[in-house]
Amino acid sequence: MWPLCFISDRLFRVPGDDAGDGDGPGAPPPPDGRIPLARRSYFIDVPHVQQAFTWDCGLACVLMVLRTLGLDCCHGIAELEKLCRTTSVWTVDLAYLLHKFSVNFSFFTVTIGANPQYSAETFYREQLQEDIDRVDELFGKALDAGISIQRRSISAYDIAFLILSGHCIAIALVDKSKLKFLLDE
Repeated sequence: MWPLCFISDRLFRVPGDDAGDGDGPGAPPPPDGRIPLARRSYFIDVPHVQQAFTWDCGLACVLMVLRTLGLDCCHGIAELEKLCRTTSVWTVDLAYLLHKFSVNFSFFTVTIGANPQYSAETFYREQLQEDIDRVDELFGKALDAGISIQRRSISAYDIAFLILSGHCIAIALVDKSKLKFLLDE
C-alpha cells in the first residue's frame, strides 16, 4: 500500500512545505496565501493493484478505488475489462465503471471526446480511428446516464488539497517513466 501522504508529499511540493524553512505553527502563510499542504494531510491506505498489461492502468486504478472504499463488488481487473467490453480503455470508460458501482466522483477533462491528436502516440495509433466514434458516443450519452463531465483543468495544488482532505481519491493516469525521479529520491 502507498499512503496518500507519501504520494502527495512527493508530487505536490509547495513553497513553505519543506522542513526548516519557517513553516511551523504561527509562521506566516506563503505569499500566495495558500496553507502548505503538509498541514492538512490525512492518511488513507490505498491497496495497490498491479496492472497486468500496458493498457489496463485505468482499470487497476478503478479497482484500487473500489477496494479503498471497501466495495467488494468486483474481484479483479478481468471483471472490469468485461464490463468495459474493450481493451482500449479511456477515462470516460472509467467514469462509466465508477458510476456502475455507485461511486460518487467528479470528472474533469480538457477534451470532451477522443482527441484525434493522440494518433501521434504509439499507444493509441492502431486503434484510434475505431475508438473515436465509441468514445465520442460515451461522452455524448454521459449526462443522460447520470455522469457529470466538466470540461476544465484542475491545478496540482487543488488535486493535492482534495486528496489530503480525506474525502477524495484521485485517479491520475501517468506514464511511469515520468514518476521515476520521485521514487528514486
